[in-house]
Amino acid sequence: MSDYDVVVVGSGAGGGTCAWKLAANGVRVLLLEAGPAYDPYQDYRLHRNDWEAVRFPTKMPATRRYTFAPMQELESRWSHLRSWTHVTGQLVKGKTRKPGTYHHVLGLGGSTLHFQGEAHRLHPDAMRMQSRFGVAADWPLKYEDLEPFYLEAESLVGVAGPADTGARWRSAPYPLPPHGLGYASQKLADACKTLGLSWQPNSLAILSRPFDDRPPCNYCNNCHRGCPRRDKGSIDVTYIAKARATGRCTIRTGCRVLRVEAGKGDRVSGLVYRDAQGSDHKVKARAYVIACGTIETPRLLLASEDGNAPHGLANESGLVGRNLMESLSWASVGLHPEPLGSYRGVPADGICWDFNAPDAVSGVPGGIRLHHGTVFSDLLGPIAYSKRVVGEGWGREHKLKMRDRFGRAVGVGGLGEFLPNPRTYVDLDPNYSDQTGLPLPRIHSYVADTDLKRLEFIARTTQRILEAAGVDQVLEKLGTYDRFNTTHVFGTCRMGEDPESSVVDGWGRNHRWRNLYVMDASVFPSSGGGESPSLTIQALSLRNAERLTTMLSGRDL
Repeated sequence: MSDYDVVVVGSGAGGGTCAWKLAANGVRVLLLEAGPAYDPYQDYRLHRNDWEAVRFPTKMPATRRYTFAPMQELESRWSHLRSWTHVTGQLVKGKTRKPGTYHHVLGLGGSTLHFQGEAHRLHPDAMRMQSRFGVAADWPLKYEDLEPFYLEAESLVGVAGPADTGARWRSAPYPLPPHGLGYASQKLADACKTLGLSWQPNSLAILSRPFDDRPPCNYCNNCHRGCPRRDKGSIDVTYIAKARATGRCTIRTGCRVLRVEAGKGDRVSGLVYRDAQGSDHKVKARAYVIACGTIETPRLLLASEDGNAPHGLANESGLVGRNLMESLSWASVGLHPEPLGSYRGVPADGICWDFNAPDAVSGVPGGIRLHHGTVFSDLLGPIAYSKRVVGEGWGREHKLKMRDRFGRAVGVGGLGEFLPNPRTYVDLDPNYSDQTGLPLPRIHSYVADTDLKRLEFIARTTQRILEAAGVDQVLEKLGTYDRFNTTHVFGTCRMGEDPESSVVDGWGRNHRWRNLYVMDASVFPSSGGGESPSLTIQALSLRNAERLTTMLSGRDL
């Protein structure tokens, strides 16, 4: 007898969405989350004097939960892509790329707790990278298969977006009108117009008017520090709140899954987790959904090896952990001669999609997007200005400089396609384990020349926009050539039609293990041209959970 119909491991954009959809369909769900719950009214610090001291008030540190393999050597031919600030000069002093941070949150709601609300659909052509451009892999579904589920996700979280959506055609308008462009973003819009580029309001899971008993945004511009008003559509205040209200979703936080057990007949027979008090529990279900994210999902599957799965669970193809795609990003920041008040508004309020199609950057397969990047650089408060704009100091002169320059920093950022390569992947570290004894995931990272050419294009274009906007002093140029610094990661459990070249099928179901599913960004066959992945993860999970509900009603599981 199963304890539940489905156990979902992980509560972010994949797991939280899946748990709600299943519970709403009458399925008994157990949702396990390794991190704690956050109370928006109590845990976030934007009302306190120390609000700027941390980017997000982390309860459970995530940075010690992974390691890095040796990083690639830096080459002089790409020296113009090295990160630099006007205060410290070159950030990475050595000749080797610096291992930095995988930005994610352990908590109920996952990394949406600190995401900046961007809600993007994937460009339809980005789902055909192999057949059209000979790189990455094709998605085993089409944009039109996902479109109704995009619409469902947008309608549930309350996405505000513009009428013009370009190649991402829609069957209905956004549920909420777009946010207006802030003054700094208006300056960038004028600059883009002089360069023949477009600039439009970004699509954001941030409320532009009251919606679903949640208030509209107050434009504090600090979404990445946690939203105390609940106007940002993070998974905890949307899907998980609705899943809890069904009465059919049991939620347990502080629970670390130790292993998923491979049984007989190509079925998972159970999983074992350790609760917050240190006690171990075994739970059985008819189906199991792993949604721990692109780094932790392969770690759990690889660590679940036994006699029935000697190379790790679901790893018959040998591709669990392979095809990792990380963030390819750049930000150019300068000081504008006018007082812009650039600390106000919503993050990335303006965006340029002109180069988002996979063939839009000449000579390089894979697209990019450009955006208002002041918030991404975290130049919002006096501490950041003192350290990175004015320079540390004291007394009257420093005070006058702060008054003169505060709110004048403006940035243009860009994100681009990262193509999978054999030197970028996740495996288990043979030397380091966590407190439960499980080996830590080890990140191998290599940025290939094709990606660096794309990054070069981003750097050049962001600088042109700043200059056209009237920026007369460059403050920073920050990129991922010389530093691993990533939030969006994809691909370590690729989906596809062929069991030899993928881990799961187009419904997230493993090719061998009949009741095992993966529902997070690890299933992405390609990363897209700079789109933030949260909305696509949600749409995939809604689609796959609907199919899983049907499977549960029959004899397939």
